[in-house]
Amino acid sequence: MLPIIDAQIHCWYPNTPARPWPVGATSLHGPQFTIGQARDLIAAAGVSRAILVPPPWTSWDAEYSLDAARHEPDRFAVVALFDILAADARQRLLAWRRPGMVGLRITPGRDPDRALLLDRRYQWFWDGVQQARLPVMVFVPGQVGGLEAVLERCPDLRLVIDHAGRRTRGGPMDEAAWADEHELHALARFPKVTVKVSSLPSFTTDPFPFTPLHPHIRAIYDAFGPQRMMWGSDVTRLTCSYADNLRLFTEALDFLDDEDRRWIMGRTASVVFDWPL
Repeated sequence: MLPIIDAQIHCWYPNTPARPWPVGATSLHGPQFTIGQARDLIAAAGVSRAILVPPPWTSWDAEYSLDAARHEPDRFAVVALFDILAADARQRLLAWRRPGMVGLRITPGRDPDRALLLDRRYQWFWDGVQQARLPVMVFVPGQVGGLEAVLERCPDLRLVIDHAGRRTRGGPMDEAAWADEHELHALARFPKVTVKVSSLPSFTTDPFPFTPLHPHIRAIYDAFGPQRMMWGSDVTRLTCSYADNLRLFTEALDFLDDEDRRWIMGRTASVVFDWPL
């Protein structure tokens, strides 16, 4: 059986008096997607594991996901948002690794994280994650090219480019969605950069087998190779079924062989996040 890791699932609890969300928080993906729902989803699909990425509307609260990872370490791991503006941000970075936490996530395409690309005062962050060998998921739609200068200074950064650098929620579709893909391909010269090929059916108006995506996925494959590609669903914003998103990589892409699929569907995430299968 092909061991599969889903490299991105947002899980969050409902907004209740017992566990309220931060004031003013609004979910982009519905009222809840619980750990139990995630467990049932991946079990039904034959997916072995999932990396839980706490969503931004629960602020910096990773404990809900971490609790699941601590109780089921062979099923769940966590990559949580890092708050660069926290008064104790440097100390938090030093203590980031703990049971269940396998990496961190930043969103340099949005404020306040945009400063990570533009302001050299935050070089301490890049130096710190490189020295600690911390895997960093980066959500950078429209800003992929900005990572090149950062990688020139820190070429051993273990970066994972979310959604192949595409713009989510209301962004361009079909061919227009890939207008800056050359900026993504340019990062292939940095050996520790990995591309998360997650939620890609959300960027085409075609149904399965999502034929317009195939040449763009092939271009990523040619630039990075299967050992630097990892599959993920981002299921709560997915515009097709979970099964069809899986089948895109397990069935539809005829240039992939069985060894390629083993890497893309699980082994790459296992290696990058130091989470042995």
